[in-house]
Amino acid sequence: MAARPGAIGTLVAETGGLNVMLADSSALAEQLVLDVVQSGFNSAGQRCSALRVLLVQEEIAPRVRTLLAGAMDDLVLGDPALLETDVGPVIDDDALAMLDAHAAQIVKGASWSHRAPKAANPKGRFFAPLAVEIESLASMQREVFGPVVHLLKYRARDLDAVIAAVNALGYGLTLGIHTRIDGLAQRIARGLRVGNVYINRNMIGAVVGVQPFGGMGLSGTGPKAGGPHYLHRLATEQTITTNTAAIGGNAGLLSLAAL
Repeated sequence: MAARPGAIGTLVAETGGLNVMLADSSALAEQLVLDVVQSGFNSAGQRCSALRVLLVQEEIAPRVRTLLAGAMDDLVLGDPALLETDVGPVIDDDALAMLDAHAAQIVKGASWSHRAPKAANPKGRFFAPLAVEIESLASMQREVFGPVVHLLKYRARDLDAVIAAVNALGYGLTLGIHTRIDGLAQRIARGLRVGNVYINRNMIGAVVGVQPFGGMGLSGTGPKAGGPHYLHRLATEQTITTNTAAIGGNAGLLSLAAL
């Protein structure tokens, strides 16, 4: 079922600062799914830039669901110190309890959902990554800070409404765009007030000095981290002015060291 008219506006406006990835029907599904997994589940989804909402044009949604489920089945939960581990534990008991409660509620009545395999070692605060299709995010009262990706289908004719709804949110940290139409990618990037836009790649791991990181609107904190003006933000400026005429014409006094 496609999102109801107006559902996207309600969805975005009531959920706070959610990071969004938008994919149109020209997107390469395999590349999209790889970037969704990295963006939504790396670091157990506990990054401020992590993917929370995946907006997928309805024509490619079935294939994206199938590929995403297969990719999630290959994820390994466990000790983050081990190379074979893809997803480690969440940060504390409160975070795990919040995620468990959200998962139990959000899958009720969902038309599609998929969980990654549970951790082989049950000890620890492990939450198996979840992908779930939703019709609206109106039921979400806060950002779900963890490995949960909410998939919402949209119709091509609703794209302008999607852009307007994201802007109406007031937050603007990260946005992912997947499309093979460069003009469309640039149009979306120009139309959305977000600090960082990632086109046909994952939306985490900005490189300091290469990809300055920061947001706009309620997600903005001033100069971006890693940007050319960031050092000035960490300094306190002091202004000193001197009336050189006050030395009475004795230029030698200017060269004297402090006692």
